[in-house]
Amino acid sequence: MLHSFLIANPKGGCGKTTLAINLAGYFARRGHRVMLGDIDRQQSAREWLKLRPAGLPPIRGWDVEPGEAAHPPRDTTHVVLDTPAGLHGKKLDQVVKRVHRVIVPLQPSIFDILATKDFLDILLEEKAVRSQKTFVAIVGMRVDQRTRAAHELERFLEGLDLPVLSYLRDTQVYVQAAAHGMTVFDLSPSRAEKDLEQWRPIIDWVESAHE
Repeated sequence: MLHSFLIANPKGGCGKTTLAINLAGYFARRGHRVMLGDIDRQQSAREWLKLRPAGLPPIRGWDVEPGEAAHPPRDTTHVVLDTPAGLHGKKLDQVVKRVHRVIVPLQPSIFDILATKDFLDILLEEKAVRSQKTFVAIVGMRVDQRTRAAHELERFLEGLDLPVLSYLRDTQVYVQAAAHGMTVFDLSPSRAEKDLEQWRPIIDWVESAHE
């Protein structure tokens, strides 16, 4: 069975690619046949794949043409789709219908919160979401719990009727790993201990899609 996950938010720079490559890295580490699809014009995820060392669990990519549906190779078990800023309308409808779950990354900034609020309203009106064929959850990105911005984010999320899976910390670990084609799941447990702990609720949620 193919399991597919969409990482989406119309706001640029909110951590979509970071979330996508690390989720793909988790599935690869578990021995699944993973495809990382990149429908963002910047092709950040595809460029990252070129950096990935051959000795690590493989993550494959495939060409997704603009306006075309994403069809991964037949032997794929897990798909993670990275998406562009400004995803809406027909394109949003097309991709939402083709995935099992949607994860919305959100940073603690008023601009991110406002843009994401409107996006969530639109997303929750999607037929595939309303019929519960596609489930939606949120992940806080680059969150420093000591800041006022983090508290504002938490307050905003408390008012939503959506699961908030985790708050990923603001750390250079993700940046440094990505620069070498790696994810936090490819690092030594001692180096990524805090980050792996924050990923546990996300993993529990995506694994529940298999049930």
